[in-house]
Amino acid sequence: MQMYKPYKPKRDWTQWVGLIARMLFGLTFIFSGFVKAIDPLGFAYKQQDYLEVWNLTTLGNLTLLAAILISALEFMLGVSILLGIRLRETAWGGFIFMIIMTPLTLWIALKNPVVDCGCFGDALVISNWGTFWKNVVLLALIITVILTNRNRYNEYLSPLPSWLLAISFGFIPIAFSCYSLHYLPIIDFRPYKIGANIQEGMLIPEGTESDQYETTFIYEKDGVEKEFTLENYPWQDTTWHFVDQTSVLVKKGFTPAIHDFSITTSSGDDITDIILNDEDTIYLIVMYDLSKTNTKNLAAINQLYKEQTALGAKFYALTASYQGDIETFKEAHDAPYQFCTADPITLKTMIRANPGIMVLKQGTIIDKYNSNSVHKYLINNFQNNK
Repeated sequence: MQMYKPYKPKRDWTQWVGLIARMLFGLTFIFSGFVKAIDPLGFAYKQQDYLEVWNLTTLGNLTLLAAILISALEFMLGVSILLGIRLRETAWGGFIFMIIMTPLTLWIALKNPVVDCGCFGDALVISNWGTFWKNVVLLALIITVILTNRNRYNEYLSPLPSWLLAISFGFIPIAFSCYSLHYLPIIDFRPYKIGANIQEGMLIPEGTESDQYETTFIYEKDGVEKEFTLENYPWQDTTWHFVDQTSVLVKKGFTPAIHDFSITTSSGDDITDIILNDEDTIYLIVMYDLSKTNTKNLAAINQLYKEQTALGAKFYALTASYQGDIETFKEAHDAPYQFCTADPITLKTMIRANPGIMVLKQGTIIDKYNSNSVHKYLINNFQNNK
């Protein structure tokens, strides 16, 4: 007796192509939305770089909100397209998103206003041209999804539950963003993660090439200006008068993971090596801009300073603010620790908090946390030292 087998419609080749396109597009958007969501401040900083290029710095207060919403939108579209939920609407949403982003990344590739667009955060850094071609592929994929599914939009659920399910996916990255803002990103893709040694991150391996520049000198003689290179520079003719000098990068060399870590005291002394080689525990209070520093936990930081310095630890506050602002801040908040200056981009890269605390031991990062966690850190220290 022949067993009954339920009928299963076969997929034609267009369905398979559409399925593969859905998977590739959906997974890319999920990854992109996730890595932005776990580091919303990093994505906001990247947007601020663009606003400076476009002279729109007045919109800087909106970058964090935009960072959270864009990551939520990408994640929601990615999951919905991958699972085929509200596929007609989400596929068109993905198409509109790519129609906006593809020309924008072409402009970025041509003008190169920033080093990288930050589309995958610090998890995967690609060139501006790489970003553009990635978007061209994504645009082709979402067009394929739309064309291969134009007559096959079969929903698993009725309209209201399917819409609620699709929208609910957007709350997942929002939750990640809120956690990362209150504490720190759950995954640290930057070279200053816990366990990393800063000196090792600054090393340049032997045999690697450094950046190569072509230098042009502009000199004037008898009212006529002329350009020279190092090869034809008129070394012996002292009648030429220097006007200007330009250097153009002709070949990119090896760049270490950490290449801009430098700490300077208020008197101008570079104490970078002293801090990195100190055998005592070093606490770095990172406040890249004192005018934007969250002051609600400063009393707890002052208490942490008293407890840890009593145990032999050393404290330094790092900021990019001017000396006058530093003195005003110290007086207003009774800050007892020494203030030093560092590059603001470096400080933003070191820790996604303002203020944030980084703990070093001979150049190795043994801990880092948001100032919101100082109270918990104090309790743990108290229990450990009982």
